[in-house]
Amino acid sequence: MVDDEASIRRILETRLSMIGYEVVTAADGEEAIATFHESDPDLVVLDVMMPKLDGYGVCQELRKESDIPIIMLTALGDVADRITGLELGADDYVVKPFSPKELEARIRSVLRRVDKNGMPGIPSSGVLQIATIRIDTNKRQVYKGDERIRLTGMEFSLLELLVSRSGEPFSRSEILQEVWGYTPERHVDTRVVDVHISRLRAKLEEDPSNPELILTARGTGYLFQRILEPGEEP
Repeated sequence: MVDDEASIRRILETRLSMIGYEVVTAADGEEAIATFHESDPDLVVLDVMMPKLDGYGVCQELRKESDIPIIMLTALGDVADRITGLELGADDYVVKPFSPKELEARIRSVLRRVDKNGMPGIPSSGVLQIATIRIDTNKRQVYKGDERIRLTGMEFSLLELLVSRSGEPFSRSEILQEVWGYTPERHVDTRVVDVHISRLRAKLEEDPSNPELILTARGTGYLFQRILEPGEEP
């Protein structure tokens, strides 16, 4: 839990500890990175505006070495500023002021989704091969040829959802509900989906500007190209 305001750290540490989480805190970006290496946490709650190194900088540093779930806390009013954290690799964000219950719900949702295994539409082997892309849903790993592609937990969950119903479009709201566990209260929330789709395309597509795997369903949302069954004609 990283925030430069002692009162917020104290309140959230108390609340989260009461519901069973072991919480470690940091007051600035540099301390956050040091504490991350010392404690090996399961999830990071990260404030944006902090001294020494801001939340964006911390997020970038963590993403160089880890796929750990990251939830950003932001008091910034500009939608573009909120989206910046997502583009740098955060999994979700909560806007200040917020209720502790809202943050608790987001934490539960992200951890549940990252730990979730098995989904209808996935072969019993758990392995899908689409052209040069191999998706192993048991190990939650993706390969492009022989190279492993690093995905965050939420990126993998989004990909897994799309391939589970390949060829069928998902609306942004449906994706938010299935992957992030909440229904968008504001139109801006759907940008969480758009940014994660862009991140997936950048990692998986040969030409992200002309995607062939993760397609846009005009007026609806997104879909994964239809995966043919063995022996099925295109």
